[in-house]
Amino acid sequence: MLCPRFGRVKIAVAKETREGEARVAMVPELVGKLTGLGYDVVVEPGAGDGALIADDEYVAAGATIDGGALEVADVVVSVQPLPRESVRRLQKGAATVSFLPGAQVPEIVSDLRDVGVTSYAMELVPRISRAQSMDALSSQALVAGYRCAIVAAGMLRRFFPLNMTAAGTVPPAEVVVLGAGVAGLQAIATAKRLGAVVSAYDVRAAAAEEIRSMGAKSIDLQLETLEGAGGYAREMSEDRAARQMEALAPYIANADALITTAAVPGRTAPLLVTAAMVEKMKPGSVVIDLAAESGGNVEGSVAGEVVRIGDAQVWGGSNVPSQMPGPASKLYAQNIVNIVTLMTATGEGAEPGTFAPDFEDEIVSSSCVTHEGEIKHEPTRAAVEGEKEEATS
Repeated sequence: MLCPRFGRVKIAVAKETREGEARVAMVPELVGKLTGLGYDVVVEPGAGDGALIADDEYVAAGATIDGGALEVADVVVSVQPLPRESVRRLQKGAATVSFLPGAQVPEIVSDLRDVGVTSYAMELVPRISRAQSMDALSSQALVAGYRCAIVAAGMLRRFFPLNMTAAGTVPPAEVVVLGAGVAGLQAIATAKRLGAVVSAYDVRAAAAEEIRSMGAKSIDLQLETLEGAGGYAREMSEDRAARQMEALAPYIANADALITTAAVPGRTAPLLVTAAMVEKMKPGSVVIDLAAESGGNVEGSVAGEVVRIGDAQVWGGSNVPSQMPGPASKLYAQNIVNIVTLMTATGEGAEPGTFAPDFEDEIVSSSCVTHEGEIKHEPTRAAVEGEKEEATS
């Protein structure tokens, strides 16, 4: 149970400092959910600027603006991990809730442990039915999937939909989507709404029905499926990957736009499309690689850049949800409210605004990275210890 230093438990909303990050972890319309639980909400000045949310809107919703929000906070919520200088400003026993990819930021995890902060990683929320409302990976993938279809339509120098006019008929664009998780299905749905003819492929057998439910054609490569844990696909062998590429090649060559969305948190994205395959696409074709930041599904894609491979333009995604910061922030803030609510004591005798995570709860224990001076998440602990060994060798 978290005991605040003075009065009610304070939840601080951090201003994001990572370059290009425009989202914010809490929006004014949801502040009332937290104050209704008995918390005080303190917001760093300008926290909502990237999402076009003014400080006055937070104040009107019942929050306070304070440049020293982190120092007085009992719980800090953010999108990206807090930078090291901010972690060192936290009080011992405070908690943080954010995305926290430990293998990518081992030094921040070390600081959280050393300062005595309990940290929770939103990407570690287990994929169980009870945790769906807290699944920030899915909420942000929804935004990214929509965005990448819009980018494809904007870059392609032709109509997405069929157009029949007195001057002639313009055929619809052919769009191929690889990966039918949350982002892929949203890309399919958006491309269909824009009028394109969409085909899609996923290595999981269950995805075929979901693809068809969106009005797209499910590509059947006559290959063994790769169902994995947590709704993700299993890694494929080199032989399986080679056969898949060969079978996909004619579909990709015929596409006006290719959208790839296959990614698994904490792992390098699978290579699905070689540069040679892209080179066979038609002049003016567009490739959208949503997984460019994690290694890329498309050989030669570069995160945050548009490169040319053959006659195609290849757009590499970089923090794509942040390109639509308003809706992305609102969805993420609701995830935050839901997980904070789970960690709030309820029932007879519970004081309002008591932040008391139950570590017997699967969601709490699975998402916890550091607690009481220890790294609780085993893969993150291994990454931090590996980084330490490299530094001392």
